[in-house]
Amino acid sequence: MSVNVSVTDGGVLEIEIDRPQARNAVNGEVAEGIAAALERLDAEDELRVGILTGAGGTFCSGMDLKAFVTGERPWAGDRGFAGITQRAAEKPLIAAVEGYALAGGFEIALACDLIVAGRDARFGIPEVKRGLVAAAGGLFRLPQRIPYHLAMELALTGDPIGAERAADVGIVNRLVEPGEALAGARELAAQIVRNAPLALAASKTVVQRAREWTEAEAWDEQGRIAGGVFGSEDAQEGAKAFAEKREPRWQGR
Repeated sequence: MSVNVSVTDGGVLEIEIDRPQARNAVNGEVAEGIAAALERLDAEDELRVGILTGAGGTFCSGMDLKAFVTGERPWAGDRGFAGITQRAAEKPLIAAVEGYALAGGFEIALACDLIVAGRDARFGIPEVKRGLVAAAGGLFRLPQRIPYHLAMELALTGDPIGAERAADVGIVNRLVEPGEALAGARELAAQIVRNAPLALAASKTVVQRAREWTEAEAWDEQGRIAGGVFGSEDAQEGAKAFAEKREPRWQGR
């Protein structure tokens, strides 16, 4: 299989692109494998957070061009390229990046909610160098997250930036030593899974959609999304656990 999936203690689903001989380039099998893993992440209540990474010291070099020229298309249903870029997961998803996250590989990372990267990782959208366009989300996600002129430079030169620069401009959440991205992502996931599932889902939805709303819409939409959380059993449990100075026992209801 080109995608390995495993579950760690605490309800973390780890998804590994396993095509190191092709720098983890995305073909149809990878796209279907990632899509299936994300369906599982969203469907199983005991799974709380996902981590997406690549085997062999590389995150992902983008679309498998050899497969592309033979007519293979690395999309999966409404999830889009690599089974993730148009519709990722409802639950928090962390990209653990080593080596190169280029072209569609960078766009996969941008489709995740958080990015942990080794200090020697590289990020870029070099599609223009191949006569292509970064059409899996990079061209509109980047200017939403980094300064306009830097987004334009990445898009028009096709040249990559290093992880330290990516962290400086807010693309990368945490920098770790080379080879430690997965460990860093697991540490971040452990911080997240301690929190209440309903509150996590509502918080992610509001942050994702906030830029689509006017201020008036934001108050209404936030109230609709968060309203049920305040009346949940977990909200009561959180308050009781705080008062009793113990760890809460979340039920997801």
